[in-house]
Amino acid sequence: MAHSETLSKAKSIINGDKSRNEKLQAICELLDNDIDVFNWTGFYLVAEDEENMLELGPYVGEETDHTRIPFGKGICGQAADTLKTFVVQDVNKADNYLACSIHVKSEIVVPIMKEDQFVGELDIDSNTKDAITQDLQKLCEDICKELSAIF
Repeated sequence: MAHSETLSKAKSIINGDKSRNEKLQAICELLDNDIDVFNWTGFYLVAEDEENMLELGPYVGEETDHTRIPFGKGICGQAADTLKTFVVQDVNKADNYLACSIHVKSEIVVPIMKEDQFVGELDIDSNTKDAITQDLQKLCEDICKELSAIF
């Protein structure tokens, strides 16, 4: 499936009339269904009750113990700290990787910015090594740009 089609579907979800969490859940389901190599898709949002803390939001995939992640810790925390997309093609080579499942081989984390403020991030795990192509990275970044409108 062409990623442009996935992006169009994501835009219609974002522009729909559901709640923010319902939209985020629908985006997780869309990516999980449309992209074969995505095995865990979810959002971490900036915690409202604690500074420099991420809180697990809507997701699709195995349950995770990582429901709260401090900024700077692991790939998710690093993306929160630097406001940059992180792509790890082999998690076994990343010394700061927080293991969620023994099956995960690669990961992408994309920050979501509302103007110049960090509000959350899209986190995707794949059970395939080297799964995150430049096209998939661009798709995730484009979706996160669109998502800024609902924060």
